[in-house]
Amino acid sequence: MSRHAIQTLAQLESLYGPVSEASTRKEVGFVHPLYRALIEASPFAVLATAGPGGLDASPRGDPPGFVVVADESTLLLPDRRGNNRIDSLRNIVTDPHVALLFLVPGSGETLRVNGTAAISTEPQLLHRFAMNGRLPQCVVVIKVETVFFQCARAIQRARLWQADAPQRPVPTAGAILEALTGAAIDGSKYDQELPARQRATLY
Repeated sequence: MSRHAIQTLAQLESLYGPVSEASTRKEVGFVHPLYRALIEASPFAVLATAGPGGLDASPRGDPPGFVVVADESTLLLPDRRGNNRIDSLRNIVTDPHVALLFLVPGSGETLRVNGTAAISTEPQLLHRFAMNGRLPQCVVVIKVETVFFQCARAIQRARLWQADAPQRPVPTAGAILEALTGAAIDGSKYDQELPARQRATLY
């Protein structure tokens, strides 16, 4: 291994200065009312899980407030229609530890939540999250362990919310699938049909 590789906590900590008071005191073990305001303003979050097959980070989105703060120790996350891989849910069944990263458009600060999760199909809970007449497949019930905001530097460096940020061309979903399947999937046809399919299966 390279002599420049960091192998101990002491080596790692020597690279950085002391943790600031603000960085320590912003972490709490419950959903503070001000942290609740961030969750309720967020239309997008990333759910991180771990299981026998490895790690998973899954995007989740809906109108702001789609993750419900049931109480200061409990969050409710509906699981909407998707591709049926259910990687995150498989992980939760075997390892309940989860992390959430909430983003709020226009805000530099993000919010991080760590806790444990369970999967529920309780009918009343499902109906609570009905959207366009459709129920989620299940609801992820998250017991909060730690909550804290992340400073804005990453968002600022990425210029994430800036309208003048450069737009880089990226391959389409169809182009990727055509390449990975040796053209067994027609990429152009896939891309042409995708918008209508997504609109029809959003909920």
